[in-house]
Amino acid sequence: MSERTYLQGTMESYLEKLAGADPEPGGGSVAALVGALGAALVTMVTNLTLGKEKYAGVQDDMAELKRRAEELLEELGDLVTLDARAYGEVAAALQLPRDTEAQTKERRRTLQAALKGAAEVPLRVADLALEVAHLSSPAAEKGNPAAVSDAGVAVLLADTAAKSAALNVRINLAWIEDEDFKCGALARIETVLSETARVRAVVLTVVDSRIGI
Repeated sequence: MSERTYLQGTMESYLEKLAGADPEPGGGSVAALVGALGAALVTMVTNLTLGKEKYAGVQDDMAELKRRAEELLEELGDLVTLDARAYGEVAAALQLPRDTEAQTKERRRTLQAALKGAAEVPLRVADLALEVAHLSSPAAEKGNPAAVSDAGVAVLLADTAAKSAALNVRINLAWIEDEDFKCGALARIETVLSETARVRAVVLTVVDSRIGI
């Protein structure tokens, strides 16, 4: 299902809405957009490598890399909007009445479910950002050397997307009462951030070597 409302508009309209007084889109949406930009750069590197005789030995690798990068680009693009919609569910739950004990219980149940949903979106963004980081590695190593800096930017964007998504996970976890969910989410984020940082360092070393300056 495509939910690409924000991306169907102009960049100018998105930035204007982002800078406005409404709380959405916010940092979670931006995290997904940054990850999508990283995936787009990986895709660009593959397109600059495919079909060129001098890179004949890596055509199959680049084709597969392109396929997965395009999948990540699409899903992260959807999450640009889905993050804002998840926040909307939280905002709606906060507006529920609590005049009676039954209403208070229902509001609490609905809010907790919405908060988990709002945390799951940036958790997914972080997972996908890590994948983008991993894809930037073969892009940097095997892709057209004229685009190696683009592979480097891709891994930097992936790292930033993961870190940004982690902040949005944590701010939702602060309100969630389910301790098992909180512990699992925090462990997942810690793993993603550690691995993304590791991959970033490896890829940038390759990029620096291939640039040669």
